[in-house]
Amino acid sequence: MYAIVKTGGKQYKVATDDVITVEKLEGEVGSKVTLPVVFLNDGKKIVTDPAKLEKAKVTAEILDQFKGEKQLVFKFKKRKRYRKLQGHRQQLTKVKITKVQATSRAAKKTASVEEPAQAPEAE
Repeated sequence: MYAIVKTGGKQYKVATDDVITVEKLEGEVGSKVTLPVVFLNDGKKIVTDPAKLEKAKVTAEILDQFKGEKQLVFKFKKRKRYRKLQGHRQQLTKVKITKVQATSRAAKKTASVEEPAQAPEAE
């Protein structure tokens, strides 16, 4: 079973026990997060219906919060003596997928025995 989840404006294909690096998610190391599901494949059927996907759930555990490699941003205009160099390091989060669940298991409500409605008494 695998799912495609969306986080940080990107989509990732994940299965149970996968470790992925995504844009920064709020939370402490060791905390659990739930990722929104876009697509679900359980081996037998494919689910893309948004109503059914609301019940699907992908749970992940935050392993690490860190900065990515430095990306250089160089701007240059020829013959104008314009050169500008900047660096950027993206904040990233490493997460481990703990569970891919097709439906959220809500507690089943027991059917309570209702008393029959009493008919109004005639006077």
